Amino acid sequence: MAEGVQSELIQATQVIRDAVVRQAPNGIRYAAFGDNNLGEKDLERMVQAVPSAVSGAITRKTYYFVPLALSEARGSESTMVAPAYTPELGDQAICHRNVTHDGTEGVFISTRLLGDRFALAFEFFINVGHAFVDAIGVPHAFEQLVWGQALADVRGETSQDAWENRSQALGGKTEQTEVKPVIDEKAKTAFLESSFSDAIAIYQLSLSVDFDYSELREREYPLLAPLALADRLRLVAQLFPPNPTYEFSIRYRRRA
Repeated sequence: MAEGVQSELIQATQVIRDAVVRQAPNGIRYAAFGDNNLGEKDLERMVQAVPSAVSGAITRKTYYFVPLALSEARGSESTMVAPAYTPELGDQAICHRNVTHDGTEGVFISTRLLGDRFALAFEFFINVGHAFVDAIGVPHAFEQLVWGQALADVRGETSQDAWENRSQALGGKTEQTEVKPVIDEKAKTAFLESSFSDAIAIYQLSLSVDFDYSELREREYPLLAPLALADRLRLVAQLFPPNPTYEFSIRYRRRA
């Protein structure tokens, strides 16, 4: 698939013009370009993991899976794409870039910068989650659940943004106190949006790959308590059921 690919950079807008765009059964539009190190069936399986109730709200997006996406490369202000991986270009690349051209809202995902299937899938689903929140907002049932968890001081969160916005929404308090917190409504809205997009992404990841929740752990913030996350994911699964041939399940590891 990658034989004969040249390493010269090309503009992302040219990829939008030239790449063959496919449409998955769930409606997601996507294209593979260059030496992206992806098997066709694996890519199809990942894209189709997006529930139809989610994909139907983001039909304006097209996802381009390219080896590397770079910004301001070689003095250009345009997003550039490397059709093949090199260590030098890898140091300049970023996980994704958004490019709009001739009515196409393109999301360029750097497949060779993301070292494995887990990381690639999560990057794709995070982008889907943010686009979905931008399109529909946050369901009331999810708002009630997550805000109730925050007020109950459930440990941790699902991302740095969710953790920081939650803390700010509660007046900077992350532990229960006798004093009722003064709610920062702007930060609360940001918290609800970030936690919902996180939950959508993690839910889709669970449909696409078998993974251990601890793999999402980052050092900058404590990871959300597993039972609290399970409640969020179960609600998301009820709101946006899996597509045929995909199964949602939560399995708890037994202590030795």
